[in-house]
Amino acid sequence: MADLTTTFLGITSPNPFWLASAPPTDKEVNVRRAFEAGWGGVVWKTLGEEGPPVVNVNGPRYGAIYGGDRRLLGLNNIELITDRPLEQNLEEITRVKKDYPDRAIIVSLMVPCEEAAWKAILPKVEATGADGIELNFGCPHGMAERGMGAAVGQVPEYIEMVTRWCKENYSKPVIVKLTPNITDIRLPAEAAMRGGADAVSLINTINSVISVDLDTMAPEPTIDGKGSHGGYCGPAVKPIALNMVAEIARSPVTAGLPISGIGGVTTWRDAAEFMALGCGNVQVCTAAMTYGFKVVEEMISGLSQWMDEKGHTSIDDFVGMAVPNVRDWQHLNLNYIAKAVIDEDACIQCGRCYAVCEDTSHQAIAMSEDRVFTVKDEECVACNLCVSVCPVEDCISMVAMTPGEVDPRTGDVVEKEYANWTTHPNNPGNTCASG
Repeated sequence: MADLTTTFLGITSPNPFWLASAPPTDKEVNVRRAFEAGWGGVVWKTLGEEGPPVVNVNGPRYGAIYGGDRRLLGLNNIELITDRPLEQNLEEITRVKKDYPDRAIIVSLMVPCEEAAWKAILPKVEATGADGIELNFGCPHGMAERGMGAAVGQVPEYIEMVTRWCKENYSKPVIVKLTPNITDIRLPAEAAMRGGADAVSLINTINSVISVDLDTMAPEPTIDGKGSHGGYCGPAVKPIALNMVAEIARSPVTAGLPISGIGGVTTWRDAAEFMALGCGNVQVCTAAMTYGFKVVEEMISGLSQWMDEKGHTSIDDFVGMAVPNVRDWQHLNLNYIAKAVIDEDACIQCGRCYAVCEDTSHQAIAMSEDRVFTVKDEECVACNLCVSVCPVEDCISMVAMTPGEVDPRTGDVVEKEYANWTTHPNNPGNTCASG
C-alpha cells in the first residue's frame, strides 16, 4: 500500500494535504477538528503585528461563481488577516502543536515592511514550537493598500529584503507565498531564493470583481451599497496555478526550489497534478469551505489508490515527473498528426460536436439525416474542440496517425522524425536565416 507520509523542508506530516492560511485555520477549535478529520498539516491564518487587531467587515465577505449544476467554481473573498489578538493566536498554536506533534503547523505572517516589525514577531512565533513560517506576500485587498501583502509580492526587491530579514532572525523553514497578480511569476520566485527562502507556495488569490448586482449596481459582495475588489480562488483558478508552478519548476534558475502548491485543489487528482509539476505538497482552502473538513478523506483514499495502481510507493516517486514534458510552444512536434474518432455506440446524438465544429472550427464533422455523426478526415486538424464539448466521456478521442500514412487534409506523408517550429520552413526567422 502506498505511503502518503510527506517530508517537506524536513517537516514530516502523515499526508501531503495541508489546509491553507484562511478562515478554516483561524482558531484552535478549527485546527483541532481538521487534524481529527485527517489533514496532514495547516498553515495558520495570517497573523499581524502586536496591538489592536485588524477590523474585518461585518457584512458579506464572499461572492461565488457557479456551474450549471450550481457547483461552486470560484469564490471571491474580501476578508482580511486574523482579527483576533496576536497573543491569543500564539497561545492556541502552542497548545495545538503540543497535542499534535506529528502534524505540520506553519504560521502565516504579514507585518509592515519594516525590519523592526519582523524582528519583533519572529521570536514570538518561534516560541510556539510551530514548524515554520509562511510570508504572506499575496493578499490582493485590504492589506495591500497598507503596503503589505501583494504590495510586497509585486516588488522582487522587497521580497528578497523581507525574506532575508526572516532568515536572519528565525531558525526554522521560511516559505514565501507568491502573488499571481504579476506578469512573470519567475521573478518573485528568484527574489525569494536570493533572500534565502527555503520554499515558495503559490498561488495566492487573484485580484477580482466577481460580479455586479444589476439591481443595486454595486460589485458583490456588497457592503452598505458598495463593493470592492477581492481575492479569487477555487477550482476555476487551478489552470493558472498549474502554469505558474510549472514555470518555476522548469526554470533553470529556480529548478529544485521546493514548492507548496495552492490553487483550486479539490480532489486527489488535482493534488497529484500539482505534485507531478514539482510540488512537494499541496494546500487546500476552497474545497474545505465547500464540503467541510472530511473532504480530505476522499483525497487521501483517492491518491493512495492511484499510487497503488501506478506502482508508486511514496510521494517522492512522482513529484516533478511531468516537468520535463512542459515545453514552450515552439518546441512542440509539428510532425505529430492526429484525427478525431467518434464512438458511434457511445454517441447520444446530441449534436454538440457538429454544431461547434461547423460554426466555430473547421467544418470537419458531418451529420446524416438520421443524426449519425462522422469525422471528415480531409478537414480535421485535431483541434480537440469536439472532445471538449462532448457530454459523454471518451465518446470522441484523438487518434494519432502512423508515420508513413498520408494525411488526407494536406496530402503529405506523416513523418516519423521530430520537427518543431524553430526548424520549419514557414518560420520567418528560419527563412531569413537561410537566405
